[in-house]
Amino acid sequence: MSIKQFEDVLRFWFPEQLDSDQATLVRQWERWFRGGMDAAIIERFPSLLEQATRGELDNWSQEPRSRLALILVLDQFSRTIHRGLAQAFAQDEKACSLTIEGINGSHYTALETPCEKTFFILPLGHSEQLSNLNLVVTLADELVQEAPQEQRALLEFSAAQACRHRDIIFQFGRHPHRNEVLGRESTPEELKYLATGQLVHTRSMPPYLSKFLSNR
Repeated sequence: MSIKQFEDVLRFWFPEQLDSDQATLVRQWERWFRGGMDAAIIERFPSLLEQATRGELDNWSQEPRSRLALILVLDQFSRTIHRGLAQAFAQDEKACSLTIEGINGSHYTALETPCEKTFFILPLGHSEQLSNLNLVVTLADELVQEAPQEQRALLEFSAAQACRHRDIIFQFGRHPHRNEVLGRESTPEELKYLATGQLVHTRSMPPYLSKFLSNR
């Protein structure tokens, strides 16, 4: 296992002093989920994603933190590097399997921070299987209870997002916003939902969190 490679991924994704205060964490959250990491991912990690896709990094699954790095590559980096293409979702099943195996073993509980655990379980929130969404809702709620007080508001928002994703899967059986890129025909109900523009993954943080973004 290349320690340098997986540690590079983790240092990139989880910068130092991330948990120093609420404002820092909120701003990093915005970078994670609103494209602030995209340019660096596209510049630095395409070859690593190719290796992961070919199974050449599967030995990263042997330890908790290297498993987390592999999940990040397959789940997050794939979405960025292949954005707008069906290939963006091609590694979702493998990422979910890595997550579930890590939960059933000891890897998930071995992680130290709520942020690390959030990204470890995030592939379940990207899944189109209701059982995976039910599981991630449960785990996200547990993270809120376990987290330091200053992190709870953001994790509550994350848990609410997981619930909203579950509601979409319960209603439609899939994520309608992926239909076009995956060549799936949308139903009239899905088209009505898409026309609202109120998609879960584009939802803004509430004002009590987003205030930190305007105070930079």
